[in-house]
Amino acid sequence: MLITINQSDGTPIYFQIVRHIKHLIATGRLGPGDELPTVRALAQQLVINPNTVVRAYRDLEAAGLISSRRGAGTRVADRPVPYSEDECRRILSERLDGVIVEARNLNIPLGVVVELLKERDRALRPAGATTRKEEGHE
Repeated sequence: MLITINQSDGTPIYFQIVRHIKHLIATGRLGPGDELPTVRALAQQLVINPNTVVRAYRDLEAAGLISSRRGAGTRVADRPVPYSEDECRRILSERLDGVIVEARNLNIPLGVVVELLKERDRALRPAGATTRKEEGHE
């Protein structure tokens, strides 16, 4: 598993790791039961302090996305802990607020943002997956 970080990004390194692993899970590149690198191995790969990896793994475990057992390693959770619909909407709303503010700062119309969102959804969808609309549910 290749994880990359950008030291000059301004985003905390642990958060970049969390975001990258969430992306790999969401796109199907990491599936239930897949093993993650050890803390030491990932820290060496990224040339960072192991405590940074520990914090990222702790956040992912608290979110129910991974599970760690001493001696058994760290793996993607078999069944991620589900959030309530309200909590999912709250999390997504916070992220969308940032996108909308950034689009306004870049003077990009909302329609272009929506089209870009659809384009990114298609690009990140696991192979063979369809949306409810494509299945005739809308």
